[in-house]
Amino acid sequence: MEYLFEFKIEYYKQYGVLMPQIYIDDKRCEAKLNQTIIEVAYQNGIIIPHFCWHPELSVSGNCRMCLVEVGTPKRLADGSFEKDDNGKLKINYFPKLQIACATQISDGMHVRTLSKPVIEAQEAVMEFLLINHPLDCPICDEAGQCKLQEYAFKYSEGESRFVETKNHKDKRQSWGPNVLFDAERCISCSRCIRFAKEIAKQDVLTFVNRGDHVTIQLFEGKLFDSPYSMNVIDICPVGALTSKDFRFKSRVWDMSFNDSICPGCSRGCNIKIGIRNNEILRIDPASNPYVNKHWLCDWGRLNIYPNINEHRVTEPMIKNESTLNAVSWQEAISFAASNLRKFKPSEIMFIGSAFCTNEDNYLLSNFVKKIVKSNNLDFIEHTDDSFEDDLLRTKDKTPNSNGAIEFGITNNMEVKTSDLVAKIKSKQIKVLYILDYDISKISGLENELNHLEFIIVHAQNHSRLTQIANVVFAASSFAESEGTCINVNKRVQHFDAALTTVENQRYMGMKMSRLDKFGSHNDRWTQHELRRCKQNWAIIQMLANQFNANWTYKSSSDVFDEIANLLPDFKGMNYKLLDYYQGLTLGRADRPDEKVLNYVSHYLRPE
Repeated sequence: MEYLFEFKIEYYKQYGVLMPQIYIDDKRCEAKLNQTIIEVAYQNGIIIPHFCWHPELSVSGNCRMCLVEVGTPKRLADGSFEKDDNGKLKINYFPKLQIACATQISDGMHVRTLSKPVIEAQEAVMEFLLINHPLDCPICDEAGQCKLQEYAFKYSEGESRFVETKNHKDKRQSWGPNVLFDAERCISCSRCIRFAKEIAKQDVLTFVNRGDHVTIQLFEGKLFDSPYSMNVIDICPVGALTSKDFRFKSRVWDMSFNDSICPGCSRGCNIKIGIRNNEILRIDPASNPYVNKHWLCDWGRLNIYPNINEHRVTEPMIKNESTLNAVSWQEAISFAASNLRKFKPSEIMFIGSAFCTNEDNYLLSNFVKKIVKSNNLDFIEHTDDSFEDDLLRTKDKTPNSNGAIEFGITNNMEVKTSDLVAKIKSKQIKVLYILDYDISKISGLENELNHLEFIIVHAQNHSRLTQIANVVFAASSFAESEGTCINVNKRVQHFDAALTTVENQRYMGMKMSRLDKFGSHNDRWTQHELRRCKQNWAIIQMLANQFNANWTYKSSSDVFDEIANLLPDFKGMNYKLLDYYQGLTLGRADRPDEKVLNYVSHYLRPE
């Protein structure tokens, strides 16, 4: 009580009014001015069922699923509160139910979410919504994660009195390059309409017709081709909006979904990677109120995972008489080390990567500067001004440029990427050690590769660079790695592996889909490729130990713990804290952002 009183006084000092209190199912809840009932309920861990409400969208009040009883304390003629025989306040409840999404709270308000009238209203709304809803669940992509399925189980009576023929509407309507609309499944919540107008800034959707014939249409001659169009699929509470890319690929209960960070640009959007048969089938946004909120661009969903699934370098290789041959890791490391010793440190150019983790770049910097004793270290910038927008996308199309800068991968006084081609032509640089898969940003470099005497490449995919290289280390992709990145706002974020490799399979069991985990040897869905790739920091450690570095890091967390102990900006950070706070700002581990609840649009809740 004393704490609550002090909290209200602080609120009064800041806003000039006392913080209101309301009671939801007799639970006292602190609130802020102008909040609605559903917002206060959600912040206090009370779930009020809803279809149309979303915290980032305007209130529409379409679905009526959030109806609740609302009352206020009864007052006597003299203005005092009336009490019953037991000394409790008497509450006057409104004669009709109110929608929690649009009803603003007032101090002393009482709300019932579990009373008989509320339950009967929820059952009536569900029966109404299901009257014309098709029984598409066996073929619907949303089945297994559908809000309508969840609510039909939790809040519906489970029986319909409707015996007439269902109303049919148009199916498989293309709204744009990535989204299909099935009008029969739509429950007219208007989330997609509001998202297109308010978030995507492309106001091309609207309701047409009335009653049971109401549907959503594009404005004439328009397409919903926003760079963020696929977010309407995520927020749609039913299966009315589906992805052209993912359509009919898999049942969600046959997949695993693991949290990660999008490597598409320096925003560092939080994502969930959907996997079956050790392949990425789709990428969805994961909520992070400090980074991307609930959104993800279509480019990040569609253009990253194909390179993770296809044309992969699956094992280390060395060139023998112009042919690359697969070898063991120890043989590849020994071959690379013996050849590096043949050259002076000044003749070797090391190119780090802003696609690599902080752990990778930290060990690369230590290897180059402390073991090889060279300052020929830089990284390639991948910028595209046309890619940047006002919502999420940045012109820096790498996830960790700030990390590369933080660990000294640039601003060294010797050879830089800008003068690399000239140094190769003059024979000052004879060896190239590169972690970046895309060297096209260095003008003329591809034409000079044949003039180098030795090339070592950390590669995820086969390319012209791997064909020319003398040693190709099979590097894990972001989806097979654990580590941290620093986004455009200097926020350090942790991510973990989602795909299984030979290196990480001993601890990936709990993250694998049930088909991948429990399938037998003769099941077609267990015949996935298990790659012999390693994380970049692990490769660098093996190579450094050939030069008597005696490094003994056993995991990414070991490397990060050392970073946190040695570098002031990382002081106080660890993976556990990064996960809990969904990232920490450099130099502010002792002053994290306020922890807030993450809204999840819909999911089946096992209880």
